[in-house]
This record gives sequence, structure tokens and C-alpha cells, in this order.
Amino acid sequence: MPAAFSLGAAVELEDLAAVASNARRVVLNGPARKRAASSRRKIERSVSLSRPVYGVNTGFGQLACRRVAAGELKTLQRNLVLSHACAVGPLLEEQEARAILFLRANELARGFSGVRPQLIEMMARLINAGAAPAIPSRGSVGASGDLAPQAHMALLLIGEGEAFWKGRKIKGAEALRRCGVKAAVLEAKEGLALLNGTQAMQAVGGLALRRALMVFSAAQLAGAMSLEALTGTPVAFDEALQRLKPHPGQLAAARQLRRMLAGSEICESHRDVSRDRRVQDAYSLRCMPQVHGAALDTLGNSRRVLETELRSVTDNPLVVGARVLSGGNFHGQALSFSFDFAAIAVAALGNIAERRIAQLISGRAPKLKSFLAHNPGLESGWMIPQVVAASLASENKGLAHPASVDSIPTSEDKEDFVSMGMGAALKFKQVVFNAAQIVAIELLCAAEGLQAHAPLKPGQGVRLGLKLLRAQVPAGRGDEILGPRMEKVRELILSGYFQEIDS
Repeated sequence: MPAAFSLGAAVELEDLAAVASNARRVVLNGPARKRAASSRRKIERSVSLSRPVYGVNTGFGQLACRRVAAGELKTLQRNLVLSHACAVGPLLEEQEARAILFLRANELARGFSGVRPQLIEMMARLINAGAAPAIPSRGSVGASGDLAPQAHMALLLIGEGEAFWKGRKIKGAEALRRCGVKAAVLEAKEGLALLNGTQAMQAVGGLALRRALMVFSAAQLAGAMSLEALTGTPVAFDEALQRLKPHPGQLAAARQLRRMLAGSEICESHRDVSRDRRVQDAYSLRCMPQVHGAALDTLGNSRRVLETELRSVTDNPLVVGARVLSGGNFHGQALSFSFDFAAIAVAALGNIAERRIAQLISGRAPKLKSFLAHNPGLESGWMIPQVVAASLASENKGLAHPASVDSIPTSEDKEDFVSMGMGAALKFKQVVFNAAQIVAIELLCAAEGLQAHAPLKPGQGVRLGLKLLRAQVPAGRGDEILGPRMEKVRELILSGYFQEIDS
């Protein structure tokens, strides 16, 4: 297991994935503990001075004008958690829930929220023990942070709600007992500090973004395999041609495609134009660098936005120097835009992959029979998997409508413009899942098509990809139940199985 992640440090996408999957521990080190303690003292001082400080000794949202007596501050924080824990719908994945707990603990350890170090250490113990809160997925509008989902996270800390423990869902109090942790009694500001922030959308969208990058890698392999199976030409990927339109993603995508196709006996076999009079391939083959590359650039920008947010402080109010300032860092607009753009890019990857599947089963390419069937007519071959791909591509087009263009006022118009960032993250997650399934179908179809070219060998990268695929999913021998094969390859894609192929 890698070294423990020091809470309060800058989080990268790989850190998020490692902690979420329970592959990396976390620790609150001395400097972070001191920062948190110093911040806590300033909150306690503000309480002692009896000045109104939002969420510390006042109500919340539109009720901020209501003062709360010093003797009721603990009740105020508990009431906040209980009343806000009203998210609904299917539960988030266990990894997503653990990611929320981790990201919230990490931000609190930055020392701007004013919580006791003991609360952060409690969160760290739960993460390291493998526990995760049970969090319903619907109920956040992306400002004032992801209040409802993160309230369910906070329920676990006070011994309420439910939790995941070793793959099972149990009561929150029982999860604390099994982890050897006592339920927290929240002090002034602490309930609000657990709820306020963009950690739910960071977690859901961040893990989806990591999977999207895996889908990109698999789409590159699938595209190269399809080009070979369709006896397409790699001439369109020529470096000199690509440098005339030097978008970074396009150059990178073309370079990787060239490496995958290097040494291809199949490509070499149809250089003689007297035997193959096609001048140009279909756009879904010829324009892979332009389309895949644009998607890569978009995902790269989304990663930069996400990792900026992962390094940010999104609570409210915040302890800044000697002051306690109220602002709007909890607003998720940057993430909302980013996840919407990423969803559009991944939907396009799925769309172009579906078009290559259609080319593969068309029966028009040299050596490939209709629907890639061994005996067309008696067998339907890959006819209906293309229909499945078309269905998913069409669904993605609807999901790609941006959540970020919407807003709906809440809290008696105090929160009158919201980001819908959690909605964008959830839609993005589904788009990635659908696109992974489309690319999985393309990989399987292209592998069938490559068999028709034996004994000619494909390019080096394609050869490696085909070997990896066939190690998990052997070639078929006629009509059979294809769904389990398709789903298995989808899960291989989402696990990063094909990411190592770059040569």
C-alpha cells in the first residue's frame, strides 16, 4: 500500500481514486493539526464575544438573522445535520461516498473551517477502517454546497443514518462501534462545516472523470482495431498533416494511433490501389485524431478545473487570518460547467464509436461479412449489439444537455442562483457508463473483424490490445448470448485494463 495521504495536502485525481477504493490510508499530521486547532480557537473566540457569525450562533440560509443562545449551539449543529439529511433516490456508490468523506476531511484539515482536530481525526479513522456513509444521490442543487448529500455523511459521524461496512449496509451507530469510534457531539460551526462545500460533486464527477479517461484510452484502441478490420488507411494520421492543425489533443491522439498501427501487415497489404480503389475512409475513421483529440483536450481541461477545486476551500463562513468571513466558495458553477463539457466530449466518443460499429457490420468492407456473422442469414451475428450501441448513443445525446444552464431559487430566494453541479456530475457519470459500453461493443466487433485478415498481423499496439481482450473474452463461434461478453469488456474498460496500450 502506498504511503498515507497527509490530510490538508493538494489532492490529485489519482489520490482521490486511491483513497476512495480503500487502497490508500490517510493521516492528520502535526502541522495540519496545528492549523485546525488555531482556526478552532478563532471560532471559539468569536462565540465568546457574542458577535453574530453566520452558522456559528445564527440560523441558516434565510434564517441567518435569527440569533441562537450560547447554551443551544450544540443543539443548533445537530439540528442542522438532522434537518438537512433528506436526500433521496438510489445510494451513491460506496467509493463515491468514501471519496466525499475523504475530501471533506481534507478540506477541513486545511485550517480555514474552524473545526476541532478531533473531528478530522475521527473522519480519518473511519476512512482507514474502510467505512463509508450511505448517501442518497439526489437532493443537491450545487449551492450552498452539496448540503443534503453531505448531511447524510455527517449523520454517520453523530451515530445516525446508515453506512457501508465490508460491502454491507448497516446502521451508522453499529459502523462506529465496529470501527472503534465514538459518536461526535458537534460543537459550534462543526455541523455547518461538514455540510457546506462541493465535495459530493467533486467525488461523483471526479471518479467519473477518471473513468472517462479510461474510456478515451479504450476508444483509441477500438478505433485503431476498427481501422485495421475495415482495411482503412493510416495516411490521414501522418504527423506532417496533423501539425497543420496543432491542437494538443489532436496531436496526441494521432501520435498514439500511429504507434498502435506501426508494423501492420494488414495496412501494408492494401497499399496497391489497383486492388483497393477507395481514396478516403469514412469520417469515423479518418477524423479520429480530430474528434478523439478534441475530447481529450476537453477532458484535460475538466481535470484542471476539478483538481483546482480539490485544492480549494469551499466552506462558509471561513476563518481567514483574524477574521471570520462569509462568502460563496461553496458555489459549484466551475464544476458544473466542467462536468457538462466533459459529458458532451464523452458522448461524442460514444457517437463516433457507434458509427464505426455500423461500418464494421455493414458487409461493405473487404473480407467482412454482413453483421460479422459466420453464416449470414442463418446467424444474426453482431446485428443487435449495434442496436444497443445506437440506443446508448441516443440516450447520451439527451444526457449531454447541460445541467449548468439551469438554476432554481431555494431558501426563500436567499439562495437565488445555484449551479446544479451535482446534477451535472450524475449525468456525466451515466454518460461515461454508456460510452464505455459502446466502446466495449466496438472492441468486440473489431476483434471479430480482425480475424478475417488472418494470417496477416495488425499493428503492434492493436496486436497487444487484441491479446489482452482475448485473454478475458475468447472469440465466439457463431450466434450466442452476447450480453455478458459486452458487459465484461465494459467493466474491463472502466477498470483501466486497456490504459497501458500505447505502443
